[in-house]
Amino acid sequence: MQGNESLNTAMQESGLTQDELADRVNAHLIRAGYEGTVSDRTVRNWLTGRTGWPHPRQREALEAVFGCTAEALGFSPPARRRSTSNAAEDPLRRRNFLTATSGTAAAMAAPFVGAPPQVGTSDVIRLRQGLDALMALDDIRGGHEGLERAALAGASEALAKQKLGATQRIRLRLFSLAADYTATAAWSALDVRQPDRAHVLLGQALYLAGMAQDTVAELRIWNSYAMLAHQRGERTEAVDSAQAAQATPITKRDPLFASLAHARTAVSHANLVNRQAAIRSLGYAQEALSKADLKDPRPSWMAFYGPAELTAMTAIVHDRIGNPTEAEAASHRALRAIPDQFRRNRALATARLALAQLHQREIDQACATASSVFDLMKGSPIPGRMRSLLGDYYRDLITLAPDAAVAREWGDRYRAEWRRA
Repeated sequence: MQGNESLNTAMQESGLTQDELADRVNAHLIRAGYEGTVSDRTVRNWLTGRTGWPHPRQREALEAVFGCTAEALGFSPPARRRSTSNAAEDPLRRRNFLTATSGTAAAMAAPFVGAPPQVGTSDVIRLRQGLDALMALDDIRGGHEGLERAALAGASEALAKQKLGATQRIRLRLFSLAADYTATAAWSALDVRQPDRAHVLLGQALYLAGMAQDTVAELRIWNSYAMLAHQRGERTEAVDSAQAAQATPITKRDPLFASLAHARTAVSHANLVNRQAAIRSLGYAQEALSKADLKDPRPSWMAFYGPAELTAMTAIVHDRIGNPTEAEAASHRALRAIPDQFRRNRALATARLALAQLHQREIDQACATASSVFDLMKGSPIPGRMRSLLGDYYRDLITLAPDAAVAREWGDRYRAEWRRA
């Protein structure tokens, strides 16, 4: 059995590990409406030659990742599917593959002396598609190291291309993409609760958004800053960051972005137990949302926000200001509305529902609800932010019902799942 040297070379030149390639292929599969079932073992089978001709969907995803044909990646169809025309094209395709996968260095080393670099709309579209694929992966799995690395690789490529003599309009779009990729990496760090790492990345993203003159990216970054401040226990700074998001110009043009900024401000006020300010901001968020056209095109990172997410954030606000009954009702409404593909968000909303039930002393029901979070995330590691939320639930559980048998049983499963994750 002969190993696949072409794929191995492509991975090395792209800086991809087996896990990272599996994540990228899965992101493309999910984006196309299929399950992301590729694992590091699948990639290992490709590299060793055990799998010489992947499934058509996997081949298409591999071709999208590396920008070349499956044959150029060293895969060969069964003999009955080969054709002389394909064989004749292999050398040319291989040359195209080497050019496509060598990244910035190959782009800068033009094939003809004095040839101008070719950077334009197609590069922007391809990079945007890569970002969309990462957001689809985040919706399913949440933040993780592979996602952050892929996002930073995308940012590096966007920055490299903006130096290659593109028009000013294209350069601004590439700066914008670099800002979005970096903000995605920062979000991943937030989701796994690495606040120091997230802080550094958000600073870089905000600089790039300024260079891009991209107020949408600025709002996204300030929204993440508010979440970061909450993780750090900096409650006043969280309000300030959310209000900075409110002040970005995009909120004057698009009420959906205004609604998100007001909702984040409501959560930040709730963390300070400022009841009136929190309820007032929720009202502003609901009013802005009622004016938004949800069909307008927006960046893929914003796909999570709408009536369902605002309802989920409403549940958070009510629970933190001491209204667990209203929080439970809002959580139920959110879970009926959150689309299935947002698995991580559904799991978070379920954990919030468990907290609201617990705070009403519904111990048995709360433990059953909290256990379903593990079922929702089965097959994927639990992101740090969700682990922290479940930790909050467990602390409240042993405070409110330290001697209940169901509490002990839930604690046993919690510890078992913690070790698994």
